[in-house]
Parts: sequence; C-alpha cells; structure tokens
Amino acid sequence: MQKLVVLTGAGISAESGINTFRDSGGLWEGHDVMEVASPEGWTKNKALVLDFYNQRRRNLNEVKPNAAHIALANLQDIYQTTILTQNVDDLHERAGSKTIVHLHGELTKSRSTTHSQLVYTIKGTELNLGDKCEKGSQLRPHIVWFGEEVPEMERAIEITSQADILVIIGTSMIVYPAASLIQYARPKIPVYYIDPNIPDFPFKSNVVHIRAKATVGMEILMKEFLKFIY
Repeated sequence: MQKLVVLTGAGISAESGINTFRDSGGLWEGHDVMEVASPEGWTKNKALVLDFYNQRRRNLNEVKPNAAHIALANLQDIYQTTILTQNVDDLHERAGSKTIVHLHGELTKSRSTTHSQLVYTIKGTELNLGDKCEKGSQLRPHIVWFGEEVPEMERAIEITSQADILVIIGTSMIVYPAASLIQYARPKIPVYYIDPNIPDFPFKSNVVHIRAKATVGMEILMKEFLKFIY
C-alpha cells in the first residue's frame, strides 16, 4: 500500500466555520495574536489566554468535519495515510482519520507549564486558573505558540521523506517550520497542492496545483486518485 502524506492548514477547517487570525489583519477573534498565542502573552495575562482558548473549545463543539475531512478519512481504504496538520482542532479525528500528527498542538488538551511531557485531555471545554498537573504546576493550553519549538517537527520530516504521494491542503506555505516540509519529500513523487491562491513557492514539474477550496479540491483529487486505482 502506497504511503500518502497530507499536510493540512487553516483553509480546510475554515469551511467548517473555524476562523483563522490570518484572515483578519493579525487579529484572532478580536485579539492581537501575541496576546493569546505567545509565551509573553501567557506570562502577562494567564486568565485572558485561558478564557480565549475556552471560547475556542466551545466554538469547536459547534462545528463539524466537512467533506474534505471526510474524503481524507476515506483515503485510508486505499492508501497508508498520515495527516500532518497545522490545525489545533480535532476535525480530522472526528471525520475518522486514524494517523494524525498535530504540529501546532491540540485545542482539546492541556499540559503542565513546568513538565511539558505531562499532557492531559480537557474534560468539557474549561481550563482555568488553579487547574494543575500532578506535580502541582498550572496547566496551560497544549498549543505551540509563536516563538516556541515545534516538538513534532522531526517526526513530520521523517514521515514526509517516506511519502509516495504528498498532498497539501489549505495552507499558504508561509508558516515555518511546517512550510519547509515539502523540501523533505523525495524529488519526483507526485505533489498535489489544493488552495484557491497561488503559493509563495515555485512550482516544480511534479506539483499539480488545484486552485479550489478544500472541499472542491478534494472532490477533484478523489476522482484523480480513483482513475489510478480502477
């Protein structure tokens, strides 16, 4: 079974109703992103940061996976599929995808501020001041903030380097280090880039650009894949 690696970004979740700060001039739901997505913002106002992510979790409960998420889950029947996502939502999981690497963390989880290996699933939607890990430290959102290392990056590089097919969906390819993953794919494998916009990187001969939003692009791609199978 061929190895299919899929890199997803905000564009795929946007169609489910999840907003991205990059669509609104550096604001994320009315907040300066550095106030709610940086270690400095956390140090300055923990209550604000916790409340912000609590609201994001409440919003997440109100949306559902869209046709693009579901199509990717269906591809598991014909490919050994791994999803590398920049998104912190759980829509890939809810659509049925099994192997998912969250590069930027997970909204539904918390972790210790002093022992980063201690990660917990949040019960319900609330994480508050006074919620502590087993070693007594305040819990924070399990999110990779600006200025922090991406712990899963080495694993993602290894997975990408073994891909037989690479699909990139709904990402502008300007957020590093995730955007650099395409450089680790083997030179001549098929690469499909699904996004309505022209990216800021040069296309090579093995890259097919499907200029469409995620749901439409995945419908086109599924037809393309089925031609190779049947």
